[in-house]
Amino acid sequence: MDVFVYGTLTEPERVAEVVDSFVFVGSATLDGLRLVEGRYPTLAPGGETGGRLLRTEAVDALDAYEDVGGGLYVRETVPLDAPADYPDAAAVYVGDPERLDADATWPGSGPFPNRVRSVLDARDVRVRLTPRDTV
Repeated sequence: MDVFVYGTLTEPERVAEVVDSFVFVGSATLDGLRLVEGRYPTLAPGGETGGRLLRTEAVDALDAYEDVGGGLYVRETVPLDAPADYPDAAAVYVGDPERLDADATWPGSGPFPNRVRSVLDARDVRVRLTPRDTV
């Protein structure tokens, strides 16, 4: 699975502590969500965020690291703009700003995961793989 990473998981040493097998596919930009600092980095509607595209099959380990089961982060899927030999979607982790003491607001009412999904469905949020320079 391809995962857009924007915080501690952009560091190879940290990723190696979490999963056994991975590769960084390349630099990427998440359009439609901006980086917000808190206890840990998270995202909020609007803007864009630079990061990396990480490929791994160890999604359960990433979910555990991001505490998806405990509700600290949610994992969502967004479209991936990349060459034809890539998947057409990538996962992205979004942290609950209230639990992370981050200055971010997700519109709507109801549980945090529902508000995130609602924003992703209503806006053109997508990951764009940054093309490599040709020589």
